[in-house]
Amino acid sequence: MALRRIVTYGTPVLRQRTKEVANVDGELQQLIDDMVDTMYAAPGVGLAANQVGSPHRLFVANPADDRDPSKLLVVINPEIAESDGDFTNEEGCLSIPDYREEVRRARRVLLRGLDRQGTPIEVEGRDLLARIFQHEMDHLNGLFFVDRLSPAKRDILTRKLKRPSSSPRPDAGAELDRDRSPRGARELHLRRREPAHASHRHRRSPPAAHLHLRSPRPAPHRDHESRYGDVYS
Repeated sequence: MALRRIVTYGTPVLRQRTKEVANVDGELQQLIDDMVDTMYAAPGVGLAANQVGSPHRLFVANPADDRDPSKLLVVINPEIAESDGDFTNEEGCLSIPDYREEVRRARRVLLRGLDRQGTPIEVEGRDLLARIFQHEMDHLNGLFFVDRLSPAKRDILTRKLKRPSSSPRPDAGAELDRDRSPRGARELHLRRREPAHASHRHRRSPPAAHLHLRSPRPAPHRDHESRYGDVYS
């Protein structure tokens, strides 16, 4: 296993739609292991294959603060089967360092694909987890979260980022940083923050996202719509 370098905005592979995986072989398993190590080293909660320069259509994710292995998710050839609701919150991406903007996303997403053994799976995500799924799917389709911004904001960013480069450290491309704005609204940045300093220890940590992993079925059960800030299911 090895840490891989994150490529940044302007690198051609990030604008190319990834290719569906035909064979789940040893080479792919090595890529998955490297991506998981890179994601954890960042530390991050998600990473798409093309963010480490691979054209394969897959991503890894783990929204748990404690890196609970049972929450680790590998999805090969993912597709969004269902989505509903909407909410707006701030996102960022280490393929576009130091840039964050509010993005509107679906509140609930049902994702279909294959696990790392090639077995068909369905995974339902709400709120935070749904946002991670959509952010990673954008990457796999050659998009960035900034493509969902207004033309004016995209133009400002484009003028700031002239040339492609590579990240000097093995950061994960889709990461999460949970914080609160001065007005009390929770901000979601796709970057995980290091542990808070002592002066901020009084701040309450938000609940971890829960994965709802299941075998595919014709009519998946829909859990009740959770309020933003509740446990995700």
